[in-house]
Amino acid sequence: MAAESGVAAEACVGQVVLPGDLLLLPAHPDEDGERLRLGTGTAPRGRLLCGPGLRRCGAGLLVTKCGLLRHRQAGSGAAAGGVYWVDSQQKRYVPVKGDHVIGIVTAKAGDVFKLDVGGSEQASLSYLAFEGATKRNRPNVQVGDLIYGQFLVANKDMEPEMVCIDSSGRSTGMGIIGQDGFLFKVSLGLIRKLLAPKCEIIEELSQLYPFELVLGMNGRIWVKAKTVQQTLIIVNILEACEYMTAEQRKQALAKLSGN
Repeated sequence: MAAESGVAAEACVGQVVLPGDLLLLPAHPDEDGERLRLGTGTAPRGRLLCGPGLRRCGAGLLVTKCGLLRHRQAGSGAAAGGVYWVDSQQKRYVPVKGDHVIGIVTAKAGDVFKLDVGGSEQASLSYLAFEGATKRNRPNVQVGDLIYGQFLVANKDMEPEMVCIDSSGRSTGMGIIGQDGFLFKVSLGLIRKLLAPKCEIIEELSQLYPFELVLGMNGRIWVKAKTVQQTLIIVNILEACEYMTAEQRKQALAKLSGN
C-alpha cells in the first residue's frame, strides 16, 4: 500500500490519489538542514507549499482527499519551492487560512459580525478588520450584505476568523460588495479553474460584455453587468462552463456575440 511504503510525488502527478497515500519528496541537505527541493538543475530553492487535500508528514505529504494530484513548478517568492495539491470535486467548502471568500452577513454580535461562508460553521469578522476602521469610524455593514475577505484564522479547533485587510492594512479590493449584482454558487473545482492565471473562460467572456466579477474560493461568484439580461447571460455561461468543452463554449459565445 502507498500509505505504508510511500511513492514518489512526481510520479503521481496527474493520477488519482486516495486518503492515506504517502507521497515522498526528494530532500536536499544544505547548511540549514534538510530542505525539500522540487525539480532538477538550477531550480531555485525555497519553501514547499502544501495545498488543499495534502498534509505534511515527515519527509513527505499525506493525502487527505480523493482526487487528482496537481503540481505547479517552482516560481518566485513564497512558492519558490513549488506547490502540490489535490484537485477534487468537493462541494462542501472547508475554510483554509489565506483563502479569499465571499461571505453573507447573518448577524451582529457586539463588535463582531457573523458571516455564512458555506462551511460547517459561521465565520467571525471584527468591525476593526476594515481599512481605516476605528471605534468612531465604523464600517456600515448590515445583515444580508456580501463581504469579500480572507481567512486570518482557519483550523478545526477554532472558529474561522475573516479580515478585509492585508498585512499592510490595505483593503486591496476586499470589503463590502455592491448591493446590485447576482450571487450564485458553483463547484470548487470550477472556481480554481476560473482563478487560474490567464483563464480562457474569463478572457472570452470579457470580449462579450463588460462586467464586474468577484470569485470566492468557497464556490461563490458575484457578477454585475450593465443590464440584468447581460448579467444573467454571463451567469448561465459560467454555470455551464463546468459541463461544456472549450469548443462548445466558443460556439455558444459566438452565437451570443452575433445577436
